[in-house]
Amino acid sequence: MDESLNVFDEPLQSCSEDPLTGFFRDGCCNTNDDDLGSHTVCVQVNQAFLEYSRFRGNDLMTPVPEFGFPGLREGDRWCLCAARWLEACEAGMAPRVYLSCTHKRALEIVPLEKLKAFAVDVN
Repeated sequence: MDESLNVFDEPLQSCSEDPLTGFFRDGCCNTNDDDLGSHTVCVQVNQAFLEYSRFRGNDLMTPVPEFGFPGLREGDRWCLCAARWLEACEAGMAPRVYLSCTHKRALEIVPLEKLKAFAVDVN
């Protein structure tokens, strides 16, 4: 696993334990080279984003019990793929971001200024 640092080079904070999120399902947006989707942006999903994501082929609302996925509801926090967040941003559908919980590797895909514009917790 890569070093657990957020976009400010501070210790990465937990994104969500209910529902349990993260590439490693550890509650944090930790990552490594096996995480091809870069599940590094901690977001608070809203209904508009959930509908957008489903329209783009990634249904995050429907539970998938065999994978332990409960389905997301408005207000849930989730480690989102950085490229999906950027795509949603460019389409005007980006959810709010928790910077203290967003892994610094997200910055390889999304500029910090874009993330700050949607930040719940500007540091």
